[in-house]
Amino acid sequence: MKNPIPMEVELKLALAPEGPAALCNHPFLVSKPSHQHTLTNTYFDTPEGDLAKAHIALRLRKIDGKVLQTVKTAGQGGGGLSQRQEWEWQVPDHELDLVALAELLPFQGQLSSVLHALAPQLSTDFTRRSWQLTDGLVNPGAIGQRSHIELVLDEGEIISGGYRTPIREAELELKDGDPEALWALALTLSEQVPLRPSDSSKASRGNALSNQHWPLPEAHSPAEWLHRATLALDAYHDSQQASFLSDAQQALATLADHPALDDNARVYAQALPGGLDAHGQPSTAYGNAALALAHRLAYQTELR
Repeated sequence: MKNPIPMEVELKLALAPEGPAALCNHPFLVSKPSHQHTLTNTYFDTPEGDLAKAHIALRLRKIDGKVLQTVKTAGQGGGGLSQRQEWEWQVPDHELDLVALAELLPFQGQLSSVLHALAPQLSTDFTRRSWQLTDGLVNPGAIGQRSHIELVLDEGEIISGGYRTPIREAELELKDGDPEALWALALTLSEQVPLRPSDSSKASRGNALSNQHWPLPEAHSPAEWLHRATLALDAYHDSQQASFLSDAQQALATLADHPALDDNARVYAQALPGGLDAHGQPSTAYGNAALALAHRLAYQTELR
């Protein structure tokens, strides 16, 4: 097993139907080498959903003949950016390593009593194309310091509780360097790729799909309204319930008029309500404005 409490820092982006092709043909990526793999993933929980309630995801992933066991805690952040604890190690076959699992911090408390009840609950099968990006990503304010980002494009589906929903997303994971490099790369891609921030992990999407329940959080601050709009869009595309698209548009309208926005943030926010088509898919203008706004709100939060 690797370091006791490694942190995963990533930016998740949902893509419009034409997004994958646009991403692969983006001038920044078209000449860079990539690798493609087929990933088969099984997520485990108790029948009562104890891990989901604790916002913990546990999966076995089969890739290139290996099986990896992964534990992830709830992500902290918004606007597509999340930071969370992650443990991952190889196991000999497609069965949970309960001994090693019991040693991890999330399973030291109440969850220690549910290990025996863990069973497969949902699966995500997809093709992953990945790029390792180190050149041309210079951290702002640190001339000469470079960052390493893994960019992945996932296409497939989530299968949970007899329901299915497509996977069509990109993830930018910071392997080394400053998180500012994630924002810089995402903004560059959004100029030509129809995309938007996503705040829903594959596991949380699968759990909501199985339960047919997509709760939306209360919102007060601009960051909370952007988060609510993002979750509502995630819910709309997985549920196909029109009410969630209305919730997203209402949240975006409220955000655009929020008194706490500064002038620059307001310009970005006011571009959002008209940036979605009738099917809730983003234009490049929407994605660029949403990322710029999320970045600005995250920066303002850090200054407080």
